Amino acid sequence: MKRIENKFAELKKKSEKALVAYITAGYPDLDTTRALIPALAKAGVDILEVGVPFSDPTADGPVIQAASQAALKNGTTLPRVLDLIAELRGTMDIPWCSSATTTRSSPW
Repeated sequence: MKRIENKFAELKKKSEKALVAYITAGYPDLDTTRALIPALAKAGVDILEVGVPFSDPTADGPVIQAASQAALKNGTTLPRVLDLIAELRGTMDIPWCSSATTTRSSPW
């Protein structure tokens, strides 16, 4: 989180806003994601969030739901997303994070 905090502090000193982009990993496929991540960094994105596709992302809205379903249908898995992140992490300077949704049953 320190890289994200540092980016916001840097932008605040310059009275600038952050451009934060979100993509669903594996949509439409992992090769496209592999190409998009550095392209977004090069295009000027300040912070990147890479969403891990989930089988029931009802809280995420229809666009992310559709992207998640397509990514899963195309074979995207958590281990493959983590491998992709490990592969690309050291190749760019922008801060980025991943997000994942889980479902938890409650006894009440």
